[in-house]
Amino acid sequence: MVVYVLGINGSPRPYGNTVKALLMALKGAELEGAKTKIINLYELNIRECVGCVSDSIKACSYPCPIDDDMRYVYDEVLKCDALIIATPIYWYGVSGPVKNFIDRLTVFENMIFISGRSWVEGKIAGFIAIGNDVGAIAVIQNLMVVMNSMGFIIPPWSLAYYTGSNDVTLVENVVLDCVNLGRVVTLMAKIVKGEIAGSDVKVWYRADEEYRKSALEIAREVKELVDSLLT
Repeated sequence: MVVYVLGINGSPRPYGNTVKALLMALKGAELEGAKTKIINLYELNIRECVGCVSDSIKACSYPCPIDDDMRYVYDEVLKCDALIIATPIYWYGVSGPVKNFIDRLTVFENMIFISGRSWVEGKIAGFIAIGNDVGAIAVIQNLMVVMNSMGFIIPPWSLAYYTGSNDVTLVENVVLDCVNLGRVVTLMAKIVKGEIAGSDVKVWYRADEEYRKSALEIAREVKELVDSLLT
């Protein structure tokens, strides 16, 4: 019954703020007992959706007819209880690989017309948008609408964003947002799995001193880990 939280990294920069924010969120999930994994989209060959659904409503079904690395990603998405998508902000939108990833998830949503339900219905989603310019809210609101339309549950506080050039692990309020993001998606997954009741969660977003210290320690560990890639 362990919750499995899958992190989707949509940044080409393995040392950048996007991956740091995602790692902090996954550490926050681990604080609540979750098992986590990260998938780096830029390391995979995920081709563009070819719009089978426009030919026939039942032509878009699992498995996708495109034979590429999305087959592996599909398996992980089906296994996970919660998904956290982290993307850099590219002109008020997600990065190209994240767009391809989301478009290709249509095979799960469109199973409504084949097996009677979206295969991602009831999974949990959280979102991270990072950039050194404006556009974070545009990115997150689009992701929320799309993923909820596929059947994903969006819990409270399930977003984190930063628009600046400083190291994200040194920005305390963003650190708290990221770690809490991992917390809330895990808590919601536990509710869906029947491990806890919704009434058991008295506080979703924690900002007390004990949690703040834990979050800042996570930020320090993540900074050391990612910065080591540069040495």
